[in-house]
Amino acid sequence: MKIVYAGSPQYAVAPLRALIEAGEEVIAVLTQPDKPTGRKRVLTPTPVKRYALATGIPVYDFDKVRGHAAQLKNLGADIMFTCAYGQLLSQEVLNAFPMGVYNLHASLLPAFRGASPIQSAILCGCEYTGVTVMKTELALDCGGILLVKRCKIDGRTCGELSEELSRLSAEAVVEAARLLKSGQTQLLLQDEAAATFCKKITKADARVSFEADAADTANLINAMSPSPAAFASLNGSPVNLLKACPVEGSGARGEVIRADKGGIVVACASGAVNVTALQFSGGKPICAADAVNGRKIKAGDRFD
Repeated sequence: MKIVYAGSPQYAVAPLRALIEAGEEVIAVLTQPDKPTGRKRVLTPTPVKRYALATGIPVYDFDKVRGHAAQLKNLGADIMFTCAYGQLLSQEVLNAFPMGVYNLHASLLPAFRGASPIQSAILCGCEYTGVTVMKTELALDCGGILLVKRCKIDGRTCGELSEELSRLSAEAVVEAARLLKSGQTQLLLQDEAAATFCKKITKADARVSFEADAADTANLINAMSPSPAAFASLNGSPVNLLKACPVEGSGARGEVIRADKGGIVVACASGAVNVTALQFSGGKPICAADAVNGRKIKAGDRFD
């Protein structure tokens, strides 16, 4: 079975690596075009492109893949797997692969169809999330389900949970390839009545006001970490809040009611959150103990 793999960020590298290490025939990789990064705006390839080129796999970084259906068909691949590719596919692209196109989606579909499934699962306080391998259709994340891998969220940040889901995606794509090669193509239809949708996250969504209860505030902080990073104002300066958990405590909303090596406890509308990692303006991410030892924050301070 000849495979084309489409993906872009670091998250999508592990599944590609897993396919190659499993001995699957990956004949080409699709990824997003190089983008300027850093202060000098240096054109930089995606992590998937870097990995594919290092392994000798041909890479196609089309600006708009929709216009290259004929070229994809001429590759002679049987199937395409996609993982955080970042482009919408046309029916002509789907038709280029006789066995279809399958996507590795980072949620337990039909929950959290859309652009921010990992962050949204944390924001909603879900106990579990996972990876769904689904057959791609034109409508958003609505295709039949081939298999699912689950994991507990366990208070992890989006960055931490992304690492686990990337690992699960690697397991899932290898299992999916074996199932499809053996002719096991039976799919479970999604329950449309249970479908939920999520939007693209912006910096404006990451503002922390401490007006919610402790659980929701901790979920917001963890969902936005490491990017775009939850933030609040402390003594007139912005501070990024990078990891937190709900704890008991009371005080004025946004008040630091405890600050020691165990964390920085901030009062919410009900309860409090223990912030264990943060980043001051112009600085690097630090743990709460370093912030307290450096006298950057103390009990009685107030977040606005």
